[in-house]
Amino acid sequence: MADIPLVKPATNIAYVPAGVNPVRRIGAKYTIRLWSVRNARLLEWVYDSFADIMLRLHWFWNLIGYHRVERPVVFIEKRVKGLLFDCRMCGQCVLSHTGMSCPMNCPKTLRNGPCGGVRADGHCEIEQDMPCVWVQAWQGSQRMRKNTSIETVQAPVDQSLLGTSAWLRETARHAAEREQNGGPKLS
Repeated sequence: MADIPLVKPATNIAYVPAGVNPVRRIGAKYTIRLWSVRNARLLEWVYDSFADIMLRLHWFWNLIGYHRVERPVVFIEKRVKGLLFDCRMCGQCVLSHTGMSCPMNCPKTLRNGPCGGVRADGHCEIEQDMPCVWVQAWQGSQRMRKNTSIETVQAPVDQSLLGTSAWLRETARHAAEREQNGGPKLS
């Protein structure tokens, strides 16, 4: 067999494509995600206000049909939550319980606390450059008014809800609870 020369990659070339440095790319996501955790109290207020508006619009969602608004709401929800929280669109958002730190960003997708492999510096055992999602969740939850809601045990992720709107699901659930408890009918 003839010796095939190996092509070595150029080490000092003039052009480096933008956004290929994983540290910079990942760092940008962490920066916004960490801002969200640091501003958890403000985002809690925004989130609660938005949930109230969505609930007040329950009659409208019913009128035109939740199934008809799902697609445009998912489009908006994915972009807003993707930017602020690096959302994975699991369809079962628990940001208001986890200090505005999305547990789906955990490499192990743990929904009820850290794995036990958190490094001494508070970083993930799998992705060493990433702060542990649950360390961030605890810090964020301590900034929120409802700071004990992090202690609520979350159900496992229902994979059939991936890519669906948690906003609409929570709105419909809250409207049903309100009507069941004798509150004013919202539809």
